[in-house]
Amino acid sequence: MSHRRLVASATILAAGISLIPGLAHAADPESGKVLGVSKPDLDSAIRARTTTFDSPADRSVKVPATGKGKAAGTPTASEANPNLAVALQAATFQAKSLRLDMDVTSTVTPVLIDINWGDGSADKANTNGSNSVTTEHVYSEVGTYTVKVTVTDTINQTSAENSVTVTTEGSDFTPYDPTRLLDTRDGTGAPKAKVAPYTSARVKVGGYAAIPAGVTAVALNITVTNTKSGGHVTAFAEGTNRPTTSNLNYEPGQTVPNLVIVPVGANGYVDLYNGGWESVDLIADVTGYFTQSAASGYTAISPDRFVDTRTGLGTLKGQVAGYGTFSTQIAGNRGVPAGAKAVALNVTVTNPRSDGHLTVFPTGKAATTASNLNFSTGQTIANSVIVPVGTDGRISIRNGGWNPADVIVDVVGYYSTDSVSAYLPFDPERVRDTRDSKTPLPGRYYTALGLGEGYPHTKAFVLNTTVTNPKGAGFLAVAPDPNTIADYNNGTDIDVPIPTSSNLNFTANKTVPNLVQAGRGDTGVIDFFNWSDANIDLVIDIFGIYMDN
Repeated sequence: MSHRRLVASATILAAGISLIPGLAHAADPESGKVLGVSKPDLDSAIRARTTTFDSPADRSVKVPATGKGKAAGTPTASEANPNLAVALQAATFQAKSLRLDMDVTSTVTPVLIDINWGDGSADKANTNGSNSVTTEHVYSEVGTYTVKVTVTDTINQTSAENSVTVTTEGSDFTPYDPTRLLDTRDGTGAPKAKVAPYTSARVKVGGYAAIPAGVTAVALNITVTNTKSGGHVTAFAEGTNRPTTSNLNYEPGQTVPNLVIVPVGANGYVDLYNGGWESVDLIADVTGYFTQSAASGYTAISPDRFVDTRTGLGTLKGQVAGYGTFSTQIAGNRGVPAGAKAVALNVTVTNPRSDGHLTVFPTGKAATTASNLNFSTGQTIANSVIVPVGTDGRISIRNGGWNPADVIVDVVGYYSTDSVSAYLPFDPERVRDTRDSKTPLPGRYYTALGLGEGYPHTKAFVLNTTVTNPKGAGFLAVAPDPNTIADYNNGTDIDVPIPTSSNLNFTANKTVPNLVQAGRGDTGVIDFFNWSDANIDLVIDIFGIYMDN
């Protein structure tokens, strides 16, 4: 395996990706090397997301072979094949795919099988006598479809048909104006009281206001505040087993936000578990939800910086005034199409002159009480954001602090009706924890995970990244790798491009989480860069994938 150095010019580091004031960079460091290259096994997690739909043979209805002359259910003239029937079993897999098993009952005679998939497309198959035939189909949109199968005895011209209604496994996204669903400080959505240690707060999602019942997952910005000890928060669908993974970590006195994309229970609720030994306040703001019906798919893009108030990129140069708001063009700009309904961002605040928060919202709407990230004086902190795009293609950002602050916005993807990738959530799975091997990720090193290798139809990954035990200040950058795992194993890997955006910022001895929606790139290998001069421990959990089939 070759070790490649990542060396950036002083100009790039100063104006492009260095977000930590005063962060020292070693001159021409012997760093930027790979530490750990692996391919996590996601087969079982993907296979577990399947639903079976059955229609037994006794539901078959005899019909005239030509479909003319007699009403459905009227016996045909020929009784040569009186038991002709077909049993159907359909099983969903991946986001939009269906496997159909057809168990034909017939005398020993050629049988033609006509399959109407319910989306305007059809297929044919042939068998002889009683037999089982299996085929697969990929729908262009998620949704519910009625599959009709007609079997015809081509000798005796006797036919029977059966049908089964199926719903694809993947989900599309519908943006929702940022709205507060839970605030234990004032009794919004729950009793006015802190969440006790090792208990959960319930958040009603399905059936709330304009959010329909039956939503499969929801985008929530969760904030923990008024903390008196260390701990973590885990979000999960009510009625399911609580995962062993966490969504955000906190320390005494911290206010910590993090975006989550979490499944919703069958009863419409999400549980937020307080994994600390003291009571905390919890806040949850919704920005969109997923359903198994056609809406907006997802398109990942290489992380691209759209706004940097320090340089005037995307807005006027200069800090955002206290309680000030600015807008920036998203849709119809730099690869994001005019029809984009929502955008996935990484938003960073730096150099704030007082405590405060940022609120990201669609231009043309009023800023809500929902916050996307909270900061303290002098802090550099980032958070993932999913926000609807205004009708003019713009988003607005409000500085909720009483003094100025700099704001940076990186776009990582967008949701639109023309996007083809649907979301497939699964049980959270830990794919990297450097603490297990007692080998921290050194400064200027990166680790590579082949999350998409062997899964060509994956387009992006929903991850929670956590930096813990950092020995200094820096930031984590997540980006696609041009190399395959085989390239690294064979020593044929090429230089990895220097990342031009960051995903989370950290300081010494502080644990910081952030959700990452990482595009697969060309190879399906994703890199996690420790852009600092100090060791860190890195924890990576995967919560789901976007797929185009």
